[in-house]
Amino acid sequence: MRYYIYVSTAKVDMLYGQIPPKLLRRLAVEAKVDLKVVSVAVQSPRTDTSTYDRLDLVETYLEREFDVSWMSEPTAWFRGDLGLRIAGYGDANGPTLMMGEDGDTLVALIGSAHHLVGYQVAPDMPKVGFSGLPSMFGLLRDFPSEWEPQMNVRWWGRRSSGVGSDSIMCEVARCAEALTVPPVYCEFLARQLMRGTVTREDGRELAVIIGTPVYVAMSDREPGDGGEA
Repeated sequence: MRYYIYVSTAKVDMLYGQIPPKLLRRLAVEAKVDLKVVSVAVQSPRTDTSTYDRLDLVETYLEREFDVSWMSEPTAWFRGDLGLRIAGYGDANGPTLMMGEDGDTLVALIGSAHHLVGYQVAPDMPKVGFSGLPSMFGLLRDFPSEWEPQMNVRWWGRRSSGVGSDSIMCEVARCAEALTVPPVYCEFLARQLMRGTVTREDGRELAVIIGTPVYVAMSDREPGDGGEA
C-alpha cells in the first residue's frame, strides 16, 4: 500500500482512457486489481473503477509499453525516490512545486494543488491546471505572494528575467536552494517536460529535470538506505 501525497486524477483519467480494452484484463493480473471490477470496466463505462484502480492499471500499462526510466537518466516517463520540498499548500486552485536533489540530479515537479490529497476544490469552482512548462515559467517569473514564507528571503524578489533554457535551468536550481520547507522522502512517477544542466560554483555539472507527476507518495525508504541511482 502507498501513502499518497499527490495523485493527478486528470492524468490518470486521460491515460486510462487510452488503454486498449482487450489489455485491461491482462493488465489487471499484473497490477493485482480486482478482476470483478475490471470485467465490469471492460463492458461498461470505464469510470466504474476507482481512482487508485485506474492508477494501478495506468502504471502497469506504462511499465509494459514504454521505457520508464530512473530519474538520473530520464526518458519521457521516469521514476524517482528522494526528499522533495513541497510548496503550494494553502490554495487548492493554485500550483504546487516539488523539488529535490540527489547527487548531481535535481528534480523539479510542477502540478496542480487540487491534486494534493486533501486539497480538493469546491464542486462549483472550475479547476485550473498547472502541469506544464508555461506554469513553471510563470512561477519562476512571479511566485504567489503566499509562498514567500516558504522561500529564503535573500532570494525573494531577485529572480532574473531571462527566457533562454540555460537561464530557466539556473532559476530552477536557485529556486530549489531557496525553498525552506522541510523535505518529505517520496517516490514518484512523472512525465518529463524539459531537461538541461547548470554548472555549480565548484565547476561540477548539475542535471536539472523538469517534469509533471502522475503520483507522489511517501517512501518507505530513508536517505542513505541505498537503492537505485
